[in-house]
Amino acid sequence: MDLTLLLLEVFWTFFVIGMFTFGGGYAIMSLIQSQVVFGKAWITEETFIDIVAISQMTPGPVGLNCSTYVGYEVMRAAGYGQLLATFGSFVASLAIVLPSFLIVLAIARAYAKFHENNLWKGAMSALRPAVVGLIGAAAIVMVFRISPGSEGPALSLIRENFPDGKSWLLFAAAFVASWKFKADPVVVLLSGAVLGLFLY
Repeated sequence: MDLTLLLLEVFWTFFVIGMFTFGGGYAIMSLIQSQVVFGKAWITEETFIDIVAISQMTPGPVGLNCSTYVGYEVMRAAGYGQLLATFGSFVASLAIVLPSFLIVLAIARAYAKFHENNLWKGAMSALRPAVVGLIGAAAIVMVFRISPGSEGPALSLIRENFPDGKSWLLFAAAFVASWKFKADPVVVLLSGAVLGLFLY
């Protein structure tokens, strides 16, 4: 694909994702995956999962980090070099934050006037369960591969994420530590990395 057209498509794709994402970084994951993996087929599902893992471990918002890495990978997959791939990262990062910046800029002055409005409260009440659904979808798509079938979509376990029993034990330990004991996510991630070095 022509460089200019590809950059414009990357920008527009991430701009739309940024425009319609509510609920923060984890809610955005399923939208990014549906666009860049299933819709555009820019990267493979395995590459996306690796990108998500790296995005969670690097500083900054996970949705922005993911967009940055995806922008880089899209340009590399298209055959462009390091410099243009880095520019692709910049384009994707700019596009993902621009809608939020513009929207917040536009409503900042109006918030004090409308935050007690019943229409505003109703809209926020409807968005909260939708955000929970998006976060849940992000969790599901990292565990299961969704394949089209003649009788509807078929779910299969993503073996790359859960290759053996040890991976399930790590998953269970991280889940219990986070949910039951409210462990610090940084501690959970670092503990997983250290255990991974010994187990694998």
